[in-house]
Amino acid sequence: MNKDIKIIGSGFSALAASCYLAQQGNTVTIYEKNSTIGGRARQLKRDGFTFDIGPTWYWMPDVFERFFADFGKKPSDYYTLQKLSPAYQVYFGEADFVTIADNLTEIVTTFESIEKGSGAKLETFMKEAQSNYNIAIKDLVYRPGVSPLELITVETAMKVNQFFGNISKDIRRRFKNKKLVQILEFPVLFLGAKPSDTPSFYSFMNFADFGLGTWHPKNGMYSVILAMEQLAKELGVTIHTNSNIEKIEVANGKAIGLKVNGENVSANVVLSGADYHHTETLLDEKHRAYSEKYWDKKTFAPSSLLFYVGLDKKVANVEHHSLFFDVDFDVHAQDIYDTPKWPEEPLFYASFPSKTDSNSAPEGKEAAIFLIPIAPGLEDTPELRETYFEKIITRLEKLTNQNIKNSIIFKESFCVNDFIKDYNSYKGNAYGMANTLLQTAFLRPKLKSKKVESLYFTGQLTVPGPGVPPALISGKLVADLIKKLC
Repeated sequence: MNKDIKIIGSGFSALAASCYLAQQGNTVTIYEKNSTIGGRARQLKRDGFTFDIGPTWYWMPDVFERFFADFGKKPSDYYTLQKLSPAYQVYFGEADFVTIADNLTEIVTTFESIEKGSGAKLETFMKEAQSNYNIAIKDLVYRPGVSPLELITVETAMKVNQFFGNISKDIRRRFKNKKLVQILEFPVLFLGAKPSDTPSFYSFMNFADFGLGTWHPKNGMYSVILAMEQLAKELGVTIHTNSNIEKIEVANGKAIGLKVNGENVSANVVLSGADYHHTETLLDEKHRAYSEKYWDKKTFAPSSLLFYVGLDKKVANVEHHSLFFDVDFDVHAQDIYDTPKWPEEPLFYASFPSKTDSNSAPEGKEAAIFLIPIAPGLEDTPELRETYFEKIITRLEKLTNQNIKNSIIFKESFCVNDFIKDYNSYKGNAYGMANTLLQTAFLRPKLKSKKVESLYFTGQLTVPGPGVPPALISGKLVADLIKKLC
Protein backbone atom coordinates (compact mmCIF):
# COMPACT_ATOMS: atom_id res chain seq x y z
CA MET A 1 0.00 0.00 0.00
CA ASN A 2 1.27 3.48 -0.89
CA LYS A 3 2.35 5.39 2.21
CA ASP A 4 2.77 9.11 2.74
CA ILE A 5 6.30 9.37 4.15
CA LYS A 6 7.79 12.59 5.49
CA ILE A 7 11.58 12.76 5.91
CA ILE A 8 13.48 15.18 8.15
CA GLY A 9 16.81 16.30 6.66
CA SER A 10 18.52 15.90 3.31
CA GLY A 11 21.95 14.42 4.04
CA PHE A 12 23.34 11.29 2.39
CA SER A 13 21.27 8.88 4.49
CA ALA A 14 18.00 10.78 4.08
CA LEU A 15 18.45 11.14 0.32
CA ALA A 16 19.34 7.45 -0.01
CA ALA A 17 16.29 6.44 2.02
CA SER A 18 14.05 8.71 -0.03
CA CYS A 19 15.15 6.99 -3.25
CA TYR A 20 14.46 3.50 -1.92
CA LEU A 21 11.13 4.51 -0.39
CA ALA A 22 9.97 6.20 -3.59
CA GLN A 23 11.04 3.14 -5.59
CA GLN A 24 8.71 1.10 -3.35
CA GLY A 25 5.82 3.24 -4.58
CA ASN A 26 5.45 5.59 -1.62
CA THR A 27 4.79 9.33 -1.69
CA VAL A 28 7.97 10.81 -0.24
CA THR A 29 8.63 14.39 0.88
CA ILE A 30 11.89 15.71 2.34
CA TYR A 31 12.07 18.76 4.64
CA GLU A 32 15.47 20.47 5.02
CA LYS A 33 15.96 23.28 7.54
CA ASN A 34 18.82 24.92 5.62
CA SER A 35 18.58 26.79 2.33
CA THR A 36 20.45 24.07 0.43
CA ILE A 37 20.33 20.29 0.60
CA GLY A 38 23.12 17.95 1.66
CA GLY A 39 23.16 18.09 5.44
CA ARG A 40 26.80 18.08 6.52
CA ALA A 41 27.81 17.69 2.86
CA ARG A 42 26.92 21.19 1.74
CA GLN A 43 28.99 23.44 -0.48
CA LEU A 44 30.57 26.87 -0.05
CA LYS A 45 31.15 29.13 -3.05
CA ARG A 46 33.03 32.41 -2.79
CA ASP A 47 34.96 34.62 -5.22
CA GLY A 48 35.30 31.88 -7.81
CA PHE A 49 36.35 29.24 -5.26
CA THR A 50 34.29 26.15 -4.43
CA PHE A 51 34.66 24.10 -1.22
CA ASP A 52 33.02 21.00 0.17
CA ILE A 53 31.90 22.12 3.63
CA GLY A 54 31.78 18.55 4.95
CA PRO A 55 33.18 15.24 3.64
CA THR A 56 36.11 15.49 1.22
CA TRP A 57 37.21 11.81 1.00
CA TYR A 58 35.57 9.46 -1.52
CA TRP A 59 36.35 5.93 -0.31
CA MET A 60 34.61 2.58 -0.92
CA PRO A 61 33.52 3.28 -4.51
CA ASP A 62 31.80 -0.12 -4.57
CA VAL A 63 29.21 1.10 -2.03
CA PHE A 64 28.28 4.03 -4.29
CA GLU A 65 28.12 1.67 -7.28
CA ARG A 66 25.84 -0.69 -5.34
CA PHE A 67 23.56 2.19 -4.37
CA PHE A 68 23.07 3.47 -7.91
CA ALA A 69 22.82 -0.10 -9.29
CA ASP A 70 19.77 -0.63 -7.08
CA PHE A 71 18.04 1.86 -9.39
CA GLY A 72 19.52 0.58 -12.65
CA LYS A 73 22.05 3.42 -12.69
CA LYS A 74 25.80 3.98 -12.37
CA PRO A 75 27.70 6.82 -10.67
CA SER A 76 29.04 7.75 -14.11
CA ASP A 77 25.48 8.54 -15.17
CA TYR A 78 25.67 11.52 -12.83
CA TYR A 79 29.29 12.45 -12.05
CA THR A 80 32.88 11.81 -13.12
CA LEU A 81 35.34 10.08 -10.81
CA GLN A 82 39.12 10.36 -10.82
CA LYS A 83 41.39 8.08 -8.84
CA LEU A 84 43.95 10.21 -7.00
CA SER A 85 47.59 9.41 -7.71
CA PRO A 86 49.14 9.64 -5.22
CA ALA A 87 46.28 8.95 -2.84
CA TYR A 88 47.62 11.26 -0.14
CA GLN A 89 50.71 12.46 1.67
CA VAL A 90 51.63 12.34 5.38
CA TYR A 91 54.05 14.83 6.92
CA PHE A 92 56.01 13.83 10.02
CA GLY A 93 58.42 16.76 10.15
CA GLU A 94 60.13 19.42 8.09
CA ALA A 95 60.63 17.96 4.58
CA ASP A 96 59.92 14.56 6.17
CA PHE A 97 56.92 12.94 4.55
CA VAL A 98 55.60 9.66 3.21
CA THR A 99 53.63 9.58 -0.02
CA ILE A 100 50.96 6.90 -0.36
CA ALA A 101 50.64 5.63 -3.92
CA ASP A 102 47.41 4.68 -5.68
CA ASN A 103 48.23 0.94 -5.68
CA LEU A 104 49.24 -1.65 -3.11
CA THR A 105 52.38 -2.78 -4.95
CA GLU A 106 54.00 0.64 -4.62
CA ILE A 107 52.76 1.05 -1.05
CA VAL A 108 54.40 -2.26 -0.10
CA THR A 109 57.66 -0.99 -1.60
CA THR A 110 57.35 2.26 0.37
CA PHE A 111 56.79 0.36 3.63
CA GLU A 112 59.77 -1.91 2.97
CA SER A 113 62.01 1.12 2.34
CA ILE A 114 61.08 2.52 5.76
CA GLU A 115 61.17 -0.69 7.82
CA LYS A 116 62.89 -3.84 6.60
CA GLY A 117 60.49 -6.78 6.49
CA SER A 118 57.38 -4.60 6.70
CA GLY A 119 56.48 -5.07 3.03
CA ALA A 120 55.65 -8.76 3.47
CA LYS A 121 53.88 -8.01 6.75
CA LEU A 122 51.75 -5.40 5.01
CA GLU A 123 50.75 -7.87 2.30
CA THR A 124 49.59 -10.34 4.96
CA PHE A 125 47.78 -7.62 6.89
CA MET A 126 46.02 -6.44 3.75
CA LYS A 127 44.80 -9.96 2.90
CA GLU A 128 43.16 -10.09 6.34
CA ALA A 129 41.80 -6.57 5.86
CA GLN A 130 40.31 -7.55 2.50
CA SER A 131 38.69 -10.63 4.05
CA ASN A 132 37.16 -8.42 6.75
CA TYR A 133 36.02 -5.96 4.09
CA ASN A 134 34.27 -8.70 2.14
CA ILE A 135 32.45 -9.87 5.27
CA ALA A 136 31.61 -6.37 6.53
CA ILE A 137 30.74 -4.35 3.47
CA LYS A 138 29.21 -7.12 1.39
CA ASP A 139 27.17 -8.57 4.23
CA LEU A 140 27.24 -7.42 7.87
CA VAL A 141 26.71 -3.68 7.43
CA TYR A 142 23.64 -4.38 5.30
CA ARG A 143 21.89 -5.81 8.38
CA PRO A 144 19.56 -3.53 10.34
CA GLY A 145 21.04 -3.80 13.85
CA VAL A 146 17.90 -5.40 15.26
CA SER A 147 19.46 -8.46 16.88
CA PRO A 148 22.87 -9.74 18.06
CA LEU A 149 22.20 -12.80 15.92
CA GLU A 150 23.00 -10.64 12.89
CA LEU A 151 26.68 -10.89 13.82
CA ILE A 152 26.66 -14.68 13.95
CA THR A 153 27.85 -16.03 10.63
CA VAL A 154 30.43 -18.72 9.93
CA GLU A 155 32.92 -16.06 8.92
CA THR A 156 32.44 -13.81 11.93
CA ALA A 157 32.45 -16.77 14.32
CA MET A 158 35.91 -17.58 12.99
CA LYS A 159 36.95 -13.97 13.60
CA VAL A 160 35.45 -13.47 17.05
CA ASN A 161 38.87 -12.54 18.46
CA GLN A 162 38.93 -9.61 16.02
CA PHE A 163 36.01 -8.02 17.82
CA PHE A 164 37.76 -8.16 21.19
CA GLY A 165 41.21 -7.15 19.99
CA ASN A 166 41.86 -3.60 18.82
CA ILE A 167 43.38 -2.00 15.76
CA SER A 168 46.19 -0.31 17.67
CA LYS A 169 47.55 -3.51 19.23
CA ASP A 170 47.07 -5.47 16.01
CA ILE A 171 49.12 -2.98 14.02
CA ARG A 172 51.81 -2.41 16.62
CA ARG A 173 52.60 -6.10 17.06
CA ARG A 174 53.47 -6.24 13.35
CA PHE A 175 55.01 -2.86 12.64
CA LYS A 176 57.54 -1.06 14.81
CA ASN A 177 58.22 2.11 12.83
CA LYS A 178 56.11 4.94 14.28
CA LYS A 179 55.37 6.47 10.87
CA LEU A 180 54.01 3.21 9.48
CA VAL A 181 51.92 2.66 12.60
CA GLN A 182 50.32 6.09 12.29
CA ILE A 183 49.64 5.66 8.58
CA LEU A 184 47.88 2.34 9.27
CA GLU A 185 45.94 3.74 12.22
CA PHE A 186 44.75 6.77 10.26
CA PRO A 187 41.84 5.14 8.30
CA VAL A 188 39.97 4.01 11.41
CA LEU A 189 39.76 7.62 12.56
CA PHE A 190 36.89 7.87 10.06
CA LEU A 191 35.01 5.55 12.45
CA GLY A 192 35.19 8.18 15.16
CA ALA A 193 37.16 6.44 17.93
CA LYS A 194 40.78 6.02 18.98
CA PRO A 195 42.51 3.07 17.29
CA SER A 196 42.96 1.53 20.75
CA ASP A 197 39.15 1.54 21.17
CA THR A 198 38.36 0.26 17.68
CA PRO A 199 37.90 -3.53 17.23
CA SER A 200 40.50 -5.29 15.06
CA PHE A 201 37.76 -6.32 12.64
CA TYR A 202 37.60 -2.73 11.43
CA SER A 203 40.92 -3.23 9.65
CA PHE A 204 38.63 -3.40 6.62
CA MET A 205 39.14 0.38 6.55
CA ASN A 206 42.77 -0.28 5.61
CA PHE A 207 41.59 -2.24 2.59
CA ALA A 208 39.28 0.64 1.71
CA ASP A 209 42.39 2.85 1.83
CA PHE A 210 45.22 0.84 0.26
CA GLY A 211 43.13 -1.70 -1.64
CA LEU A 212 40.39 0.41 -3.24
CA GLY A 213 42.11 3.76 -3.29
CA THR A 214 41.11 7.38 -2.86
CA TRP A 215 38.90 9.03 -5.47
CA HIS A 216 37.67 12.50 -6.31
CA PRO A 217 34.30 13.30 -7.90
CA LYS A 218 34.64 16.20 -10.32
CA ASN A 219 33.30 19.37 -8.66
CA GLY A 220 33.71 17.75 -5.25
CA MET A 221 31.65 15.55 -2.96
CA TYR A 222 28.68 17.84 -3.43
CA SER A 223 28.33 16.41 -6.95
CA VAL A 224 27.30 13.14 -5.27
CA ILE A 225 24.61 14.98 -3.30
CA LEU A 226 23.36 16.58 -6.53
CA ALA A 227 23.36 13.16 -8.20
CA MET A 228 21.25 11.71 -5.40
CA GLU A 229 18.92 14.70 -5.55
CA GLN A 230 18.46 14.16 -9.29
CA LEU A 231 17.81 10.45 -8.79
CA ALA A 232 15.34 11.17 -5.98
CA LYS A 233 13.42 13.63 -8.14
CA GLU A 234 13.44 11.16 -11.06
CA LEU A 235 11.76 8.74 -8.65
CA GLY A 236 9.14 11.33 -7.65
CA VAL A 237 10.54 12.63 -4.34
CA THR A 238 9.56 16.19 -3.37
CA ILE A 239 12.20 18.29 -1.57
CA HIS A 240 11.51 21.44 0.47
CA THR A 241 14.36 23.62 1.80
CA ASN A 242 14.12 26.36 4.46
CA SER A 243 11.71 24.03 6.25
CA ASN A 244 12.34 23.83 9.97
CA ILE A 245 10.74 20.96 11.86
CA GLU A 246 9.35 22.18 15.18
CA LYS A 247 7.58 19.03 16.38
CA ILE A 248 6.83 15.42 15.51
CA GLU A 249 3.11 14.96 16.00
CA VAL A 250 2.07 11.78 17.85
CA ALA A 251 -1.41 10.41 18.47
CA ASN A 252 -2.20 7.16 20.28
CA GLY A 253 1.46 6.24 20.30
CA LYS A 254 1.88 6.68 16.54
CA ALA A 255 3.69 9.37 14.51
CA ILE A 256 1.03 11.13 12.41
CA GLY A 257 2.89 14.12 11.00
CA LEU A 258 5.19 17.09 11.47
CA LYS A 259 4.93 20.72 12.44
CA VAL A 260 6.92 22.54 9.72
CA ASN A 261 7.44 26.30 9.89
CA GLY A 262 4.37 26.56 12.09
CA GLU A 263 2.10 24.44 9.89
CA ASN A 264 1.03 20.81 10.41
CA VAL A 265 1.60 18.24 7.67
CA SER A 266 0.24 14.71 7.99
CA ALA A 267 2.15 11.48 7.41
CA ASN A 268 1.73 7.72 7.62
CA VAL A 269 5.43 7.36 8.42
CA VAL A 270 8.00 9.85 9.74
CA LEU A 271 11.69 9.22 9.06
CA SER A 272 14.43 11.40 10.51
CA GLY A 273 17.84 11.73 8.91
CA ALA A 274 18.60 14.61 11.28
CA ASP A 275 20.62 14.27 14.47
CA TYR A 276 19.04 11.41 16.48
CA HIS A 277 19.28 13.18 19.83
CA HIS A 278 17.78 16.38 18.41
CA THR A 279 15.00 14.45 16.68
CA GLU A 280 13.88 12.97 19.99
CA THR A 281 13.66 16.47 21.47
CA LEU A 282 10.93 17.10 18.88
CA LEU A 283 8.86 14.53 20.77
CA ASP A 284 7.18 14.89 24.14
CA GLU A 285 9.50 13.42 26.76
CA LYS A 286 7.34 10.34 27.32
CA HIS A 287 7.87 9.34 23.68
CA ARG A 288 11.68 9.54 23.77
CA ALA A 289 13.49 6.20 23.69
CA TYR A 290 16.83 7.50 24.97
CA SER A 291 17.43 9.74 27.98
CA GLU A 292 19.89 12.61 28.28
CA LYS A 293 21.90 10.34 30.57
CA TYR A 294 22.11 7.73 27.79
CA TRP A 295 23.51 10.22 25.28
CA ASP A 296 25.93 11.72 27.79
CA LYS A 297 27.52 8.31 28.42
CA LYS A 298 28.09 7.51 24.75
CA THR A 299 31.42 7.91 22.96
CA PHE A 300 30.95 10.47 20.23
CA ALA A 301 33.18 11.01 17.26
CA PRO A 302 35.14 14.27 17.29
CA SER A 303 33.97 17.66 16.29
CA SER A 304 36.15 19.71 13.96
CA LEU A 305 37.53 23.17 13.49
CA LEU A 306 37.46 23.76 9.74
CA PHE A 307 38.84 26.55 7.60
CA TYR A 308 38.03 27.29 3.96
CA VAL A 309 40.78 29.41 2.47
CA GLY A 310 41.24 31.08 -0.90
CA LEU A 311 44.90 31.57 -1.90
CA ASP A 312 46.19 33.80 -4.68
CA LYS A 313 48.89 31.30 -5.72
CA LYS A 314 49.50 27.58 -6.05
CA VAL A 315 50.84 25.79 -2.96
CA ALA A 316 53.98 23.67 -3.38
CA ASN A 317 55.04 20.42 -1.67
CA VAL A 318 51.53 19.20 -0.85
CA GLU A 319 49.10 16.76 -2.45
CA HIS A 320 45.33 16.97 -2.88
CA HIS A 321 45.00 15.24 0.53
CA SER A 322 47.79 15.99 3.01
CA LEU A 323 47.99 14.88 6.64
CA PHE A 324 50.19 16.58 9.20
CA PHE A 325 51.29 14.14 11.91
CA ASP A 326 54.35 16.09 13.00
CA VAL A 327 53.12 16.30 16.60
CA ASP A 328 52.27 13.62 19.15
CA PHE A 329 49.29 11.60 17.89
CA ASP A 330 48.52 10.06 21.30
CA VAL A 331 48.50 13.37 23.17
CA HIS A 332 46.05 14.87 20.69
CA ALA A 333 43.85 11.77 20.97
CA GLN A 334 43.80 12.13 24.78
CA ASP A 335 42.66 15.74 24.38
CA ILE A 336 39.72 14.50 22.30
CA TYR A 337 38.60 11.38 24.18
CA ASP A 338 40.13 11.22 27.67
CA THR A 339 40.32 14.74 29.10
CA PRO A 340 38.46 16.84 26.53
CA LYS A 341 40.19 20.15 25.87
CA TRP A 342 41.67 22.17 23.05
CA PRO A 343 44.93 20.46 21.99
CA GLU A 344 48.14 22.38 22.60
CA GLU A 345 49.70 21.06 19.39
CA PRO A 346 47.02 19.67 17.06
CA LEU A 347 47.38 17.23 14.23
CA PHE A 348 45.58 18.54 11.18
CA TYR A 349 44.45 17.58 7.70
CA ALA A 350 44.60 19.74 4.61
CA SER A 351 42.78 19.33 1.32
CA PHE A 352 43.76 21.21 -1.81
CA PRO A 353 41.02 20.16 -4.25
CA SER A 354 42.28 22.56 -6.92
CA LYS A 355 45.35 20.30 -7.26
CA THR A 356 42.97 17.90 -9.03
CA ASP A 357 39.88 19.87 -9.95
CA SER A 358 40.27 23.11 -11.92
CA ASN A 359 36.69 24.04 -11.04
CA SER A 360 37.67 24.44 -7.36
CA ALA A 361 39.59 27.69 -7.83
CA PRO A 362 40.29 30.39 -10.42
CA GLU A 363 43.29 29.71 -12.65
CA GLY A 364 46.61 30.11 -10.86
CA LYS A 365 44.95 30.12 -7.43
CA GLU A 366 44.44 27.43 -4.80
CA ALA A 367 41.48 26.32 -2.71
CA ALA A 368 42.50 25.01 0.70
CA ILE A 369 40.48 23.24 3.38
CA PHE A 370 41.99 22.67 6.82
CA LEU A 371 40.54 20.41 9.52
CA ILE A 372 41.58 20.05 13.16
CA PRO A 373 39.77 17.24 15.03
CA ILE A 374 38.65 18.35 18.48
CA ALA A 375 36.49 17.05 21.30
CA PRO A 376 32.75 17.72 20.92
CA GLY A 377 31.26 20.23 23.33
CA LEU A 378 34.31 22.49 23.65
CA GLU A 379 34.10 26.25 24.01
CA ASP A 380 34.11 27.82 20.56
CA THR A 381 35.05 31.49 20.15
CA PRO A 382 36.40 33.63 17.28
CA GLU A 383 39.58 34.13 19.29
CA LEU A 384 40.17 30.37 19.64
CA ARG A 385 39.56 29.83 15.95
CA GLU A 386 42.09 32.52 15.06
CA THR A 387 44.66 31.11 17.49
CA TYR A 388 44.46 27.67 15.93
CA PHE A 389 44.51 28.96 12.38
CA GLU A 390 47.77 30.73 13.20
CA LYS A 391 49.16 27.52 14.73
CA ILE A 392 48.51 25.33 11.71
CA ILE A 393 49.44 27.87 9.02
CA THR A 394 52.74 28.58 10.77
CA ARG A 395 53.49 24.85 10.87
CA LEU A 396 52.37 24.34 7.28
CA GLU A 397 54.76 27.06 6.12
CA LYS A 398 57.65 25.54 8.05
CA LEU A 399 56.97 21.92 7.08
CA THR A 400 56.55 22.67 3.38
CA ASN A 401 59.16 25.48 3.23
CA GLN A 402 57.06 28.27 1.73
CA ASN A 403 55.18 31.45 2.61
CA ILE A 404 51.40 31.07 2.61
CA LYS A 405 50.00 33.72 4.97
CA ASN A 406 50.68 36.57 2.56
CA SER A 407 48.73 34.77 -0.18
CA ILE A 408 45.45 34.45 1.72
CA ILE A 409 42.61 36.19 -0.11
CA PHE A 410 39.95 35.14 2.42
CA LYS A 411 39.18 32.50 4.99
CA GLU A 412 35.97 31.23 6.54
CA SER A 413 35.66 28.89 9.49
CA PHE A 414 33.22 26.29 10.83
CA CYS A 415 33.32 24.77 14.31
CA VAL A 416 31.30 23.45 17.26
CA ASN A 417 28.80 26.31 17.35
CA ASP A 418 28.13 25.96 13.63
CA PHE A 419 27.58 22.20 13.83
CA ILE A 420 24.98 22.88 16.51
CA LYS A 421 23.34 25.80 14.69
CA ASP A 422 23.28 24.31 11.19
CA TYR A 423 22.79 20.60 11.96
CA ASN A 424 21.40 20.46 15.53
CA SER A 425 24.42 18.25 16.17
CA TYR A 426 24.73 16.76 19.67
CA LYS A 427 27.52 18.71 21.41
CA GLY A 428 28.59 19.89 17.96
CA ASN A 429 30.01 16.51 16.95
CA ALA A 430 31.03 16.23 13.29
CA TYR A 431 30.80 12.50 12.58
CA GLY A 432 28.18 10.98 14.86
CA MET A 433 28.65 8.18 17.36
CA ALA A 434 31.96 6.32 17.33
CA ASN A 435 32.13 2.65 16.31
CA THR A 436 33.56 1.17 19.49
CA LEU A 437 32.93 -2.43 20.57
CA LEU A 438 29.95 -1.43 22.72
CA GLN A 439 28.57 0.89 20.01
CA THR A 440 28.56 -1.52 17.08
CA ALA A 441 25.62 -3.02 15.14
CA PHE A 442 22.69 -3.90 17.45
CA LEU A 443 24.26 -1.86 20.29
CA ARG A 444 23.67 1.43 18.46
CA PRO A 445 20.46 3.51 18.63
CA LYS A 446 17.73 1.74 16.69
CA LEU A 447 16.45 2.48 13.20
CA LYS A 448 12.90 2.09 14.51
CA SER A 449 11.65 4.06 17.50
CA LYS A 450 11.10 1.87 20.55
CA LYS A 451 8.37 4.19 21.82
CA VAL A 452 6.52 5.59 18.79
CA GLU A 453 4.96 3.55 16.04
CA SER A 454 5.75 4.63 12.44
CA LEU A 455 8.76 6.71 13.54
CA TYR A 456 12.14 5.75 12.08
CA PHE A 457 15.71 7.05 12.05
CA THR A 458 18.65 6.92 9.68
CA GLY A 459 22.17 8.34 9.62
CA GLN A 460 25.43 8.33 11.52
CA LEU A 461 24.03 7.93 15.04
CA THR A 462 22.29 4.69 14.14
CA VAL A 463 23.46 1.68 12.08
CA PRO A 464 25.88 1.04 10.56
CA GLY A 465 27.76 4.14 11.75
CA PRO A 466 29.69 7.27 10.73
CA GLY A 467 30.96 8.01 7.23
CA VAL A 468 29.47 8.62 3.80
CA PRO A 469 29.29 4.99 2.55
CA PRO A 470 27.64 3.87 5.82
CA ALA A 471 25.14 6.72 5.41
CA LEU A 472 24.08 5.34 2.01
CA ILE A 473 23.73 1.90 3.58
CA SER A 474 21.74 3.31 6.51
CA GLY A 475 19.24 4.77 4.07
CA LYS A 476 18.75 1.38 2.42
CA LEU A 477 18.42 -0.41 5.77
CA VAL A 478 15.71 1.88 7.11
CA ALA A 479 13.77 1.82 3.82
CA ASP A 480 13.80 -1.99 3.89
CA LEU A 481 12.64 -1.96 7.52
CA ILE A 482 9.77 0.44 6.74
CA LYS A 483 8.71 -1.78 3.84
CA LYS A 484 8.76 -4.83 6.09
CA LEU A 485 7.02 -3.35 9.13
CA CYS A 486 4.56 -0.80 7.75
